Amino acid sequence: MKALIIINDPPYGTERLYNGLRIANALLKHQSDVTVFLMADAVTGANKGQKTPDGFYNIGLMLKRVATSGKVLLCGTCMDARGIKDEDIIDGAQRSTMDELAEATIMADKVLVF
Repeated sequence: MKALIIINDPPYGTERLYNGLRIANALLKHQSDVTVFLMADAVTGANKGQKTPDGFYNIGLMLKRVATSGKVLLCGTCMDARGIKDEDIIDGAQRSTMDELAEATIMADKVLVF
């Protein structure tokens, strides 16, 4: 199964990005083809060097796990609006476009939006 997970919320403050990545990792364990597309404030979750308190989840590490077996795409326009450059994001994540999101949507069997 091909799954597309679109996430809009910031990495901390709500748990939507956290929960979207939890389901992404669970789907990857079942050999699903998973693409995560980060939009709006969710793109800040791909910033390198996140330091969270002990015992608190780290979105950057969760995204790296997804990127090793799936695909992590970031809205380029959203990155630009937040001053995020390509070199600022974690390894395995990549700048993307609305055209790529449209293609991923067409190809997906399931689309989940957080």
